[in-house]
Amino acid sequence: MNIGILGLGVMGRSLALNFERNEYSVAGFDLNLKFDKSHFKDKKIEIFDSLAELVHALDKPRCILIMVPAGKAVDKAIASVRSHLEKDDIIIDGGNSFFMDTERRIKHLSEEGIHFVGMGVSGGERGALQGPSLMPGGVESAWEQVKPMLESISAKAEDGVSCAAWMGKGGAGHYVKMVHNGIEYGDMQLIAEIYDLLHRGAGISNGELAEIFGEWNEYDLQSYLIEITSKILYWQDADTGESLVDLILDEAAQKGTGRWTSQNSLEVGALVPTIYAAVEMRLMSSLKSERIKASQLLGGDVPKFSGNKEQLINLAEKALYASKITSYAQGFSLLRSASKEYDFGFNYADIARIWRAGCIIRASLLDDIASAFDTEPELPNLLVNDVFRKIILDSQSAWREVVKTAIDLGIPMMATSASLAYFDAYRSERLPANLIQAQRDFFGAHTYRRVDREGVFHTKWE
Repeated sequence: MNIGILGLGVMGRSLALNFERNEYSVAGFDLNLKFDKSHFKDKKIEIFDSLAELVHALDKPRCILIMVPAGKAVDKAIASVRSHLEKDDIIIDGGNSFFMDTERRIKHLSEEGIHFVGMGVSGGERGALQGPSLMPGGVESAWEQVKPMLESISAKAEDGVSCAAWMGKGGAGHYVKMVHNGIEYGDMQLIAEIYDLLHRGAGISNGELAEIFGEWNEYDLQSYLIEITSKILYWQDADTGESLVDLILDEAAQKGTGRWTSQNSLEVGALVPTIYAAVEMRLMSSLKSERIKASQLLGGDVPKFSGNKEQLINLAEKALYASKITSYAQGFSLLRSASKEYDFGFNYADIARIWRAGCIIRASLLDDIASAFDTEPELPNLLVNDVFRKIILDSQSAWREVVKTAIDLGIPMMATSASLAYFDAYRSERLPANLIQAQRDFFGAHTYRRVDREGVFHTKWE
């Protein structure tokens, strides 16, 4: 058989069916002894009762895809199958593993001659079944062997290019997936803030907003997340007849990848304030009981919007697009810093290309991002690219008006505000860090440099 899959939950099962549809035979194993095999009826998918049997059924060199939750479960899965493998066999971890765990596993397994690939998989259940975006990294010699299989099951962009590409050595694949998820956090929060401003702030109904987001999806903002937002806002609860989104508790969960992105950005010295804000707002959302009490004590009523709603909608569209571009700019700047720090050797155009279909953050602007990096591989920031620079400059007055309106209405737009502040800071020739350096020198004799002469200086301030 062509490939073994350990873990046949939603993602593993969907990938198994995807491989089979693309004419690869699949050997499966799941710890759930009551696993429903009817999913694979009349398919070239065989479920084995033991790992020894599964490994024995595979062509050599064997390829085994692990689809279990990140963390200890991955280490346990590797340990359970490792004794059955031989030199040059390949293990692929398709979960959301932390990239440093992937680095450790590569080093450990290489001692036994087993090749390890850490692969980011994006697209959810539907993507896994119909074509995900795949971000493999690790042992490059293994890539050439698994490349035909992975390219065949991956999503295909409109130009027919496969959304699977080699990301680099070590934990590169899982690092790219981590940043993908960080951008996803930012994108979702930006959309939620615009929804909040227009719905709670301006009193626009969910039905109207569904139409608005649907229209936005026809133009510059075209993306998977805008598309599903429109569908969500249309949806009515079958039991109550009310808009379902209004009945959903306002506490957003998270699995950790956005937090990892934020934490690692500090390690490599990159700025991702939009992602920070998205993570922080998920944490804020979890304080539901505190927020209820605070709304009573601090005044939770929102002032009424008295302006022109149509004008606000038009401004919101531009502000959302500008913020979205800024969020992607931060994500790619983080990838650049990490590539230098960990010697990943990222190809940023390739990364943009494999995100154009299959994945959660797929969007029309990724074509322009790929073109920007094709033209200038060492582009320091998307904001200085001619295409995006013009869009941002044309949108900034709308961007500022939206943030000011939100402030007046008491609507928190932490990610939108952070995106705008990032833009303003990045384009500022001079920042107030001179005062901070003076303060540091005052209380800690940390010294400073001057703008009018070379050298390092200290002042006895008192």
